[in-house]
Amino acid sequence: MTRVRILGKDGYDVRGELLSSETSREALATYDFLDTRIDNAVVVETATLGGALALLNDLDWYLTRYARAAEVLEPSVSEDEWLSRKLAARLYENRIDADDTCEYYAVRGVNDGGLLEALYSRGSPAEYDLGDADFVTTTRVDETEF
Repeated sequence: MTRVRILGKDGYDVRGELLSSETSREALATYDFLDTRIDNAVVVETATLGGALALLNDLDWYLTRYARAAEVLEPSVSEDEWLSRKLAARLYENRIDADDTCEYYAVRGVNDGGLLEALYSRGSPAEYDLGDADFVTTTRVDETEF
């Protein structure tokens, strides 16, 4: 199963914003919210990469306003490294091979549930050293997002 993770912008309750609108509420109606260790984040599980991207497209208006990032966890690519929405779309459209998605990374620390500043690295995920982190989350990003 493919997961979608939406990380909210500071100053917005991304889950509340998504549930306050009838349009986004309907887009999310068939999905259960999964537990996440990150505050101000929403995670849902979809059946396929195409389904994940379709959901993100349905939510695009809200993502533009209330999300700092929208990411996809595709188990056929990695069990623990997320893909940026842009990179996931390139993969889905066969414009990049799964083996070629592991060049650019955004590594974020999480402390007390809050996201810390992202650390960008090339070639392999860097060890997060921009602050004390309870855990880190790694996202493979497109070259243009790097």
